[in-house]
Amino acid sequence: MSGTLYLVATPIGNLGDITRRAADVLAGTDFVAAEDTRVTLKLLNHLGLKKPLVSYYAHNQTESGARIVERILSGESCALVTDAGMPAISDPGEELVRLCADSGVTVTAIPGACAAVTALALSALPTGRFTFEGFLSTAKKSRFEHLRSLKDEKRTMIFYEAPHKLLPTLRDMLETFGDRRISISREMTKIHEETLRLTLQSAVAHFEATPPRGEFVLVIEGAPASDSARATLEDALDAVRGYRRDGLSLKDAVKKSAAEIGFPKNTLYEAALRDD
Repeated sequence: MSGTLYLVATPIGNLGDITRRAADVLAGTDFVAAEDTRVTLKLLNHLGLKKPLVSYYAHNQTESGARIVERILSGESCALVTDAGMPAISDPGEELVRLCADSGVTVTAIPGACAAVTALALSALPTGRFTFEGFLSTAKKSRFEHLRSLKDEKRTMIFYEAPHKLLPTLRDMLETFGDRRISISREMTKIHEETLRLTLQSAVAHFEATPPRGEFVLVIEGAPASDSARATLEDALDAVRGYRRDGLSLKDAVKKSAAEIGFPKNTLYEAALRDD
């Protein structure tokens, strides 16, 4: 009988954020697959645990992944962890999950901290709809192509970025998106946690004067509504008015109209309150 792969979320900074369930799973599995065994060893020491560690990261994922799946199929259980956050999110664990799924191995997640969602919550930007874009390419051409594909994206966008790439990325974003609002978070849950709420232009000026340190999460507002989108709002309001005449409550009329027209429900509700 095969074992189980556990995707165990780890703290993104403060070790106190490890969950009781995550600690129990780490204690109960046969071995731990880690992005960086040195980082994971610190977490295990914090929990008072001694577990066999195997290395699993981008440059050995093919060879190491096959060995891990073989061990799980033989009946062992494995906890997969990254240095911080949820395994398989912008992480080679994605491939190990696929290998396990293809082999019929049970995969279960132990949820916890996630840098993208934490930064989004801190951003003061719209959170109802968002797209996670992970890390941009280090190649300038590929980076521009990625950004250009998002120029008309209406949802809030979330990116991860390393300190040595931050300033070039911000300049490319300013060139592509124009001077939109951006929230930049670093060192989240740590002593020197910082979230800057700026525009892209002011963000470029800030980091030209202040060299970036630490890993960053960038949260950028989506593209402004176009004329066609504003016309769609009026169409949606007409639908709300019709349902109101039919006797529906404002809440139900908005819900039904938003689904039919394909317009964001929260935006429509705020407009309908003013219109009612």
